[in-house]
Amino acid sequence: MSCRTKRKWMQFCLEVVLLLMTLIIIMPLLIMLLGSFKNSTEVTAFDLSLPKQWLAENYKTVFEDGKLLSAFKNSILITAVSTMITILTSSLAAFVLARRITRLSKILYYFFFLGTIIPMQMMPTIRLFTVLNIYGGYTNVIILYTAVNIPFSCFLYTGFIKGIPRSLDESAFIEGASTLKTFFYIIFPLLKSCNITVLILLFTGIWNEINIPLYFLNNPAKRTLPLSVYQFFGMYGGSNWNLVFADLVLAALPVVVLFLFMQKQFIAGLTEGAVKS
Repeated sequence: MSCRTKRKWMQFCLEVVLLLMTLIIIMPLLIMLLGSFKNSTEVTAFDLSLPKQWLAENYKTVFEDGKLLSAFKNSILITAVSTMITILTSSLAAFVLARRITRLSKILYYFFFLGTIIPMQMMPTIRLFTVLNIYGGYTNVIILYTAVNIPFSCFLYTGFIKGIPRSLDESAFIEGASTLKTFFYIIFPLLKSCNITVLILLFTGIWNEINIPLYFLNNPAKRTLPLSVYQFFGMYGGSNWNLVFADLVLAALPVVVLFLFMQKQFIAGLTEGAVKS
């Protein structure tokens, strides 16, 4: 068997494996999507059969009973603010770490890296926010999401910024630009693909995260969308899986839409960062 034939067979086997993996991922999603339009009896089969009658009112029931509008606003507020603050702070920190080659910058770089592997301690954090009198509101959740996501975001930005020529900085300094102006007018516009990559990773992670809102939001009116899904499952999980599936579809929809619109930039940011780092 020639090398070309072997290569074709390997490519064929790889495609088959990827196809099977795709089916494994897609089938549960299709079961959930189709089940969200079925009645409470038909959905218990958990199969890929089409609904005998498409019940769009399942979504109306979920939207009203689950109070999804309020939860959606809370999720948007927390996710948007946390993402913007994380992108701004981590990119600024990465700019300094990538440009200043000193012992202190190396220590800080590894300090940020430790943040990606050291887990957050719930009880000391709750105690700290209680002493600061910010426990239970949006502020402590936003601070937590920002602190948790800065290390990994800074790690990505540092690798990307190292690939940007230093001559751009030097030219800006010669023209009299400050460090902040150099960053915001020269460097930051060049981080577009990396920004989109970090944006999607942060948005997806924060939007779907449930532990922090569960422990740090003590007001039911401030609960996020994933937390409302968790509570909704407790109400209907044993009897009305069609409503649970409809709730899950609505909760996942914003993330899916965001990724579909930005998937090319997301992949470009990952590949460019990998090459430049």
